[in-house]
Amino acid sequence: MHSRHKIETLASAVHHFCKWWDIPVRSVLDVGAGVGYWSDWYRNNYSRTKVVSVDVSEHACKKYGHERRDISSWTPTRTFDLVICQSVLQYLDDQAARSAIRNLAKATKHVLFFEVPTKSDLRHNVDREVTDLEIYSRTGAWYRQELSRNFKQAGAGLWISKTSTIVMYELEGNN
Repeated sequence: MHSRHKIETLASAVHHFCKWWDIPVRSVLDVGAGVGYWSDWYRNNYSRTKVVSVDVSEHACKKYGHERRDISSWTPTRTFDLVICQSVLQYLDDQAARSAIRNLAKATKHVLFFEVPTKSDLRHNVDREVTDLEIYSRTGAWYRQELSRNFKQAGAGLWISKTSTIVMYELEGNN
């Protein structure tokens, strides 16, 4: 889990990338919202932005005010300018993860911020002392293949919906 300060820094960067691409972030879906740092950041900095936060945990929903939803089986009925899915899909088996990615695509009008530890991350990047290792470990190639059906990779965890109006220069992303 990241600290509040780290999430605030990340939220600011993601938000300003959306601004760079001329996307006003009027609506946000935070999937697997946990302690709610993303939602808090938007409420504190962009109070007019409509934030919907969801989590599968009954405890997190009661404590932090999220809607109880499982992204692998719940399809949002509307799209959001920005969808956040940080450290969620590693808890789902392959079939549920694929379903979740399809639902994320249906929810994303413009930008998806997606973060999940891969097999390589588990070997080289994560602190094994503080990281939950009771997860489904997949390669980065597996996630890229699944996400690329509906998104273009822009780097830094940002994925652009193929239906979005965002225009990126050739070297800004993996087109």
